Amino acid sequence: MITLNDYLFVSIALFSLGLAGIIVRRNILVIYMCLEMMLSAANLALVAFSRFRITDGLPDYSAQALVFFTITVAAAEVAVGLAIIVALYRSKRSVDVESITKMNG
Repeated sequence: MITLNDYLFVSIALFSLGLAGIIVRRNILVIYMCLEMMLSAANLALVAFSRFRITDGLPDYSAQALVFFTITVAAAEVAVGLAIIVALYRSKRSVDVESITKMNG
């Protein structure tokens, strides 16, 4: 039987990998994917808490509706974020964070 702790362990592991990827990597695309992994880890924890919260003998699925809206906003965020990354690449000819943060042309 899978318990709440199992779901939370996987969520913590995904969030930690995403955080490590943001700290260690210098490629803006990889950093963006790590941010999305952290968002997915938070959504997994929210769904797990929602599933294991029993109300009137049934699981409380209200938090899963929040996850649906979070995923919808994340899809819009991906479109805007990738457009920004493409614009940065066109102007700087690189996706390296160090070259993007330099102020000179």
